Amino acid sequence: MLHIVNSNTDPCFNLALEEYFLKQSPVPDDLVILWQNRPTVVIGRNQNADVEINAPFIADSNIQVVRRLSGGGAVYHDLGNLNFTFITNLVGIGHNNFSHFTLPIIAALAELGIKAKFTGRNDLTIDGQKFSGNAQYIHRDRLLHHGTLLFDTDMAILAQALSGSDAKHSKPAVASVRSKVTTIRRHLPPTIMLAEFEAALLKEIFASAAESYRCYELSTADRQAIETLAEKRYRDPEWTYGKLPLYNHNTKKTFAGGSVQVLFNVQNNTLSQCKICGDFFATGDMEELTGNLLGAPYQSDFIAKIVDDWLTV
Repeated sequence: MLHIVNSNTDPCFNLALEEYFLKQSPVPDDLVILWQNRPTVVIGRNQNADVEINAPFIADSNIQVVRRLSGGGAVYHDLGNLNFTFITNLVGIGHNNFSHFTLPIIAALAELGIKAKFTGRNDLTIDGQKFSGNAQYIHRDRLLHHGTLLFDTDMAILAQALSGSDAKHSKPAVASVRSKVTTIRRHLPPTIMLAEFEAALLKEIFASAAESYRCYELSTADRQAIETLAEKRYRDPEWTYGKLPLYNHNTKKTFAGGSVQVLFNVQNNTLSQCKICGDFFATGDMEELTGNLLGAPYQSDFIAKIVDDWLTV
């Protein structure tokens, strides 16, 4: 295993760095990256940005919005948050094995006197409150697993930024977000800082892999390739926000794999156009699901069956 050393706080660069090492890694090793972003909302691959974020608040607060490769929900990053990424071979791990990658985090926190648990689909909690969300993306035989660690994040900003377009002026909605999350800092002695926690986490990651610590410094060629990808994808407003045409119908349902909304038009009682949004993880590409839905009968049960079969269970 190699630790990719990265102190950049540009979210576009950092997401491009992940993709670069997933798809074009110059080294064959398993990889771990610990990284931070300046204030940013990162939305999931399949989400509709317009309904997931509090756009006026984000604009007024100079918070950046970017879209990642993996599915799942929107998260808030700032310099009080530590992000982690594992990139490894899919063989022996399998997709949707979220808990496997959280074991070093739970162990590191236990060493610091905190009892954390893996709960639900993809979360880590302390006393029932979430401090970490996880997501995955597969490329060929390689798996990228990443997540957030709310160490000392500004929770008031987080709650406002993620309150959503429908709830952006709702104080109960903001309070609800804040009541469900916590920070690691709240459960630690005040003398333990983020750098100490990061060192403890790295130590546990390499111990769990039964390997000695090794690191990799980005080369000039690496940085150039990452910057090119950041510019091409992650700084492109079309990638982040996309363009939603006008749809006349929509249906939303929660499955084992997550919450899915299908926006569609109907012609001759079959689906003629469709767009899929939501907070979910899936085994296939979005184009696969779209292809399965186009031409399908306009029957809610039939649509739900197609979506459920496609989703990761």
